Amino acid sequence: MTKATISRRSLLGAFAAATVVAAPYSANAFGILRGAGDIRRINMYSARTGETINMVYWIDGEYIRPAVEEITYFMRDWRVHEAHDIDARTIDIAAATHGLLETPQPYLLLSGYRSPETNAMLRARSSGVARNSLHMQGQAADLRVEGRSVQQVAGAAESCNAGGVGRYSGSNFTHMDCGPVRTWGG
Repeated sequence: MTKATISRRSLLGAFAAATVVAAPYSANAFGILRGAGDIRRINMYSARTGETINMVYWIDGEYIRPAVEEITYFMRDWRVHEAHDIDARTIDIAAATHGLLETPQPYLLLSGYRSPETNAMLRARSSGVARNSLHMQGQAADLRVEGRSVQQVAGAAESCNAGGVGRYSGSNFTHMDCGPVRTWGG
């Protein structure tokens, strides 16, 4: 794929995104995203870094590598300034969930990739942090959406039937990952 192709496709995808309607419920995130047309988009901000990302990362059955790389950098461990490849399935689950929420509000990213050092530090502070967290593999995200409750976000993520969904109502966020299908929290 040439750079010109990516730019043209990105432009076409951005145009198409303006006409996307809410995706229908389906058995998994990938089925839900197929209902969204020929594009996939992610929209997030990070209060920790002050950065925002709102981009098409998949068009016509192909991931746009530079977009996925930008998402990977955005979801880095800001504490140690370390990035790790983010599993595209995690991005897909987050995008499908967001589509089901039918809100223009972006996600607030609380945690994407975590270095082993950061995970150990957080684990020492909280019993809710797993020793072998999928965050350390770039396969998880902790997210919040203004105007949507943890229960609403988790319910939408669960309907994707595509990974783990944790409800952290006390801390006001939902965990999503591309590991085995399971749920926890309240």
